[in-house]
Amino acid sequence: MQIKPKKALISVSDKEGIVEFASGLIKYGVQIISTGGTASLLKDNGIQLIEISDFTGFPEILDGRVKTLNPKVHAGILNIRDNIAHQDTMKSHGFDNIDMVVVNLYPFEKTISSTNVTVEEAVENIDIGGPTMIRSAAKNFKYVTSVVDKRDYDSVLSELKSGGGITLEMRMDLARKAFTHTAMYDSIISMYFNKLMDVEFAEEVVLPMRKKQDLRYGENPHQKASFYVSGGYPEVGIANARQLHGKELSFNNIMDANAAYELIKEFNVPSCVIVKHTNPCGVATGENLTKAYDDALACDPQSAFGGIVAFNGEVNGDLAEKLSDIFLEVVIAVSFTREALDILKRKKNIRLLEIGEGLQKEFFEYDVKKINGGYLLQDRDTETIKDSNDLKVVTKRFPDEEENKDLLFAWKVAKHVKSNAIVYAQNGKTIGVGAGQMSRVDSSRIAAEKARGSLEGAAMASDAFFPFRDSIDEAADRGIKAVIQPGGSIRDEEIIQAADEHGIAMVFTGMRHFKH
Repeated sequence: MQIKPKKALISVSDKEGIVEFASGLIKYGVQIISTGGTASLLKDNGIQLIEISDFTGFPEILDGRVKTLNPKVHAGILNIRDNIAHQDTMKSHGFDNIDMVVVNLYPFEKTISSTNVTVEEAVENIDIGGPTMIRSAAKNFKYVTSVVDKRDYDSVLSELKSGGGITLEMRMDLARKAFTHTAMYDSIISMYFNKLMDVEFAEEVVLPMRKKQDLRYGENPHQKASFYVSGGYPEVGIANARQLHGKELSFNNIMDANAAYELIKEFNVPSCVIVKHTNPCGVATGENLTKAYDDALACDPQSAFGGIVAFNGEVNGDLAEKLSDIFLEVVIAVSFTREALDILKRKKNIRLLEIGEGLQKEFFEYDVKKINGGYLLQDRDTETIKDSNDLKVVTKRFPDEEENKDLLFAWKVAKHVKSNAIVYAQNGKTIGVGAGQMSRVDSSRIAAEKARGSLEGAAMASDAFFPFRDSIDEAADRGIKAVIQPGGSIRDEEIIQAADEHGIAMVFTGMRHFKH
């Protein structure tokens, strides 16, 4: 059933394209009712309309808080056109039908994203009349067209141009979008109040998400996937990065890129992270990014092929030349020089992501794990050991200054390696990484096998406690001189004794970094 609208109520905060849309509606015989600033803009552009207060016979009051919350408005939207009782009621009160509602909402999300916004300012940007009209129109989609997205203006006008009117299929689809729009809006308001009241895990949780792009497929070609970004407070990271070059990001690219970025955030000196399948295969710090890249690549150049590389600074031309020597899927950086872009863009498919400034966490956001029929929510693992004063030495031998530096470096890397995680490091760079094994000693052996040189004098990090002394014996055989681990095993004394027997310095963090 096609319906040709006769009256449209227009009230928008985002006014882009609204003049052209309203002009198009008038061209096809639609009478405009409008409110406040929208009405002023339309009139200034020569569009004839009925002011909302003239339509309702009641003035806008309470600083505009009450203007469309009126029986004449909602009866006009909600009445069932083929219900005799409804039509008798409409006639007895002298009410007219409203066949189209064109509304987008007060900019609450934009408001709370501003710095130093007050609660009063945020609250004044909570729209009441808008969501009410949208939901009324969407509920009555059988007769009413709801338009909440400016990207739909052209398609609505195209329907009218065809001469028939708005099809039921389009009205249903626009209703779907309308309910999603108000749900998204309310979820951001809910998130704001949870944050305001320091409620991390509320009784009911709605996570606002907005589609950024459809993906070719998910982890595997037979899986469908899309990429969504969090609504509300924008955060510096992969979700909001600027892609400067290359093919569209895949599902796995995004996962790997996020893993690389989360690790590079741990360092405030020139650093490089190389990731493959969400695990780091090389990490290094250095006097500049080029040196850091060379050292990170040296850890495991075979695994780095087809990997993701992240930097916590600007990529210049010299570094870009080195990056061009091997096949890389993604390069992430705070920025790229013009010369670097010219060099890297010679490779058609390489993805270049510019993160911008602001490497630290800015607000609370859930870490979400999906299980069948439910979700697990936790806060993000943003904690770490900042300096050696936070470490507890448990062995007879204390680590020296250089060993402490290596221990802290290795600990930061181990936090981002899948459990069971073992990291060997020396002089601000990884030497071997063992990830995702069912036993810790196997991770220790794999990390050692990955090492391209001697482990003599290196530091060892374990993301969780050692259940047995076998990993310590393995480390000692490889020449490891210092170990960092959380502690907390029922066999801690046995582990400490093993370290003492081998002359290894061992420190406890009291903090675990399991990463499943």
